[in-house]
Amino acid sequence: MHNQNTHTGPSFSLSNRIGRIVWGMLYVLLFRYSPKPLHGWRRFLLKLFGAKVGRGVHVYPKVRIWAPWNVEFKDGAGVANDVILYSQGKITIGRRAVVSQGSHLCAGTHDYQDPGFRLYTKPISVGDYAWVAAECFIHPGVEIGEGAVIGARSVVGKNMPAWMICVGFPCKAVKPRGSREEIDAIKNAKS
Repeated sequence: MHNQNTHTGPSFSLSNRIGRIVWGMLYVLLFRYSPKPLHGWRRFLLKLFGAKVGRGVHVYPKVRIWAPWNVEFKDGAGVANDVILYSQGKITIGRRAVVSQGSHLCAGTHDYQDPGFRLYTKPISVGDYAWVAAECFIHPGVEIGEGAVIGARSVVGKNMPAWMICVGFPCKAVKPRGSREEIDAIKNAKS
């Protein structure tokens, strides 16, 4: 049931729990109600709590992050209001990737075959130039390929291929995102 990327039974040590309590308080006091344009302030707070944050990252004030130290935002990544990054495991948002409002990236789940429903984590990766549209759910262990577009309200339970438009419940690749020239133009565009 678990693959090599699975971390079974994460230990939420006392320091982890205290860290989440302190993060939760600072999130409410200093992050959630910060003005929308203050992306630099929110980058600072995320770095303070161990997140890896690239240049030009835009994380909006109403993004909910369970554990910033388990999140990496690469250069130019954007995460909209009301996104949930349930980062019990590692979540990576790629270069110039976008996660739109209301989406939920869930890097932790429970083993339904275990009578105690033991928790386990699997990393989530959103590739460079990818777009996760509004209100999508991304399951633990999913990799969204470079340049993929995940259509609004899709439920993604398996890896999605690069440079494809993917939609539905369950999410499936339906057509290429563009021609080689269009893809190269996206990659070469200035931030």
